[in-house]
Amino acid sequence: MAQVLVVQNTPDGGPRRFGTWLTECGLSLDVVHAYAGEPLPARLTRHAALVVLGGGYLPDADERAPWLAPTRALVGHALETAVPVFGICLGAQLLAHVAGGTVQAEHGRPEAGSTALTLRPEADDDPLFRGLPGRVTAIEHRVDAITRLPPEARWLAVSERCPVQAFRMGDVAWGVQFHPEATAARIAAWDPRRLREQGFEQAELIRAAEADEPASTEVWHELARRFASVVTGD
Repeated sequence: MAQVLVVQNTPDGGPRRFGTWLTECGLSLDVVHAYAGEPLPARLTRHAALVVLGGGYLPDADERAPWLAPTRALVGHALETAVPVFGICLGAQLLAHVAGGTVQAEHGRPEAGSTALTLRPEADDDPLFRGLPGRVTAIEHRVDAITRLPPEARWLAVSERCPVQAFRMGDVAWGVQFHPEATAARIAAWDPRRLREQGFEQAELIRAAEADEPASTEVWHELARRFASVVTGD
């Protein structure tokens, strides 16, 4: 059974349904709670893929999150050796950073809740995004942003407030700013005061996400299945 190394950056930031979908496709998850000091391997010799989850850090915030340095090294190793990568939120920013892009703190207007995404023409032949609806929603909780993609990146999706919502490096490494693992229920755990400061009402976010969830779940389930196929070579 192919094993996927999953880097978890916060106590409540696990792989959730995205991990469930990968295991349903026959993959085994090796979740490392890096935030708690669990060690990361130096290389990906035992793993067929790498998934880096989200977290409230910039990708080079080593003083606050010392495990980010070895995580960057793993992403670099994956890019060098064509090991499949899937980065979510911070994971996407870290992928962009390692490959030569730029990430800025608190850039532009924040996004929270179910957010409309638009696929770019470059997604038409992408192994994960091709054939998906041109407009789809996903859960967001973002203040930082990728402001410049690496030169070799293939830019796949945008939103109104955040130009870089999805991209691919090489043939088998993807970053998504949104959270395909999150559901509407996740929004209830967010700080309502912080949301109000950003211009959002928590109850409204939950209602909108619940309405969007049936359609978006189908899309992100399919995307997870396709990533699993990339990992297994099926």
